Amino acid sequence: MGYPVTYHCPHCGTLVELDRDGYLSDKAVTPYPFEGWEYADPDEPFEDGAADGVAFVCGESPSPADEDAADDEGCGARFYLSFVRFENGREIDPRRADTDGERVELAEDGGPESPRGPDGTDGPSGPTGGFY
Repeated sequence: MGYPVTYHCPHCGTLVELDRDGYLSDKAVTPYPFEGWEYADPDEPFEDGAADGVAFVCGESPSPADEDAADDEGCGARFYLSFVRFENGREIDPRRADTDGERVELAEDGGPESPRGPDGTDGPSGPTGGFY
């Protein structure tokens, strides 16, 4: 037996509804996918380990709060419902993925105080070139 569960789009706040089993293993709803998670579309099987989450497109279906809502409601952005995952009996922290993906290291010295601005001078009379 399924139960309707609603989720908010993290981009615009639009509600989407998904029929779920009685046991929910939700971890997070985010505007980005977790690295290493596999996502199913809402109309594909995703319960019982078939996927690590569900990928939505905001506005693909009417809001559950308004059954007569137009099909174009929502922002059209993708967002992701991620389920809890376990490995060797321990919950996997999606913020610390152990994959061979690209890593970024930040400079220790802090870099420049501010980004370099455009060449030329801007004075009280406005810019020296451009659109005007």
